[in-house]
Amino acid sequence: MGPSTPGTLYICGTPIGNLDDVTIRLVHTLKSVDAVLAEDTRHTRKLLSHLNISKPLISCHEHNITARVPEVIEMLRCGKNLALVSDAGMPGISDPGADLVRRVRQSGLRVVAVPGPSALTTALAVSGFRADRFSFMGFLPRKGRGREMLLEEIARMPEVIVLFEAPHRLLRTLEDLEDRLGAGREVVVARELTKLHEEVLSGTLGELRRLFMEREGSQDIRGEIVIVIGARPDRGGEVTEGGGKPPAGEREPGGQVGEAQGTDSPLKAAMKLVKDGMSIREAVKRVASERGVSRRELYREVVRAYKGTITEAARGRTPE
Repeated sequence: MGPSTPGTLYICGTPIGNLDDVTIRLVHTLKSVDAVLAEDTRHTRKLLSHLNISKPLISCHEHNITARVPEVIEMLRCGKNLALVSDAGMPGISDPGADLVRRVRQSGLRVVAVPGPSALTTALAVSGFRADRFSFMGFLPRKGRGREMLLEEIARMPEVIVLFEAPHRLLRTLEDLEDRLGAGREVVVARELTKLHEEVLSGTLGELRRLFMEREGSQDIRGEIVIVIGARPDRGGEVTEGGGKPPAGEREPGGQVGEAQGTDSPLKAAMKLVKDGMSIREAVKRVASERGVSRRELYREVVRAYKGTITEAARGRTPE
């Protein structure tokens, strides 16, 4: 008897909250496979029970996926058809399942997608932002240099940006984004998508940061959260209305924050407040909020300008 025909790995999209979003094709696939690879077997067992499907479940999550790969490949080579599911949405999207899929493909075995809901595309659709071009950043690192580096990278991006976040870290992330992108940058925060208590809030980073600051500690902030940041509305040589750094070549000499035609630049406005006795930190906070520019960027420029003022005064010269 000859060798069996290799099996297929089906990448199955599951509901992100509303079980009515199950597709007919998903049901047929789950009924036909020999076993289901699940991120959380308890969660997937509930889904299968809802669909009146009984199949062997094999745990396949970030802590054991490396060890699972050889086993999965061997099952496929022996002719077993397998379904890969995550707790919600499409496996492989901000999900360790991508590693398994890559190894299976590298082994020359067949991989087939069974498309389903995705929190990423669902949030983009309801945001109202033109997403001809966007970047998906997944979850930000919780702390450390990795988080700082990714936030700095986001500050340089002009396109629409999508992030996932946990409820208990939402406020801190909004604060960090406001600090780097400016209080005026447009943003949408979507939570509990497709569920009974779905909520989609839009406004500026400053507005939504204040809103969730008022809610902090309440039971109101729960469920999976998607943050969609609008594209940066660049405007000539000034800092963009939504904050962040202007493109290279559009900054004033010396790296200072640019000046809008006929008005004081954010830098000059902040320096006037400092000259009148306000602390640098308070002056930067006020101007950044009023002008919708990056607080961190403006702070750097004010400190640089302030040091220059002190140096000129020490030399007995009056700064211009």
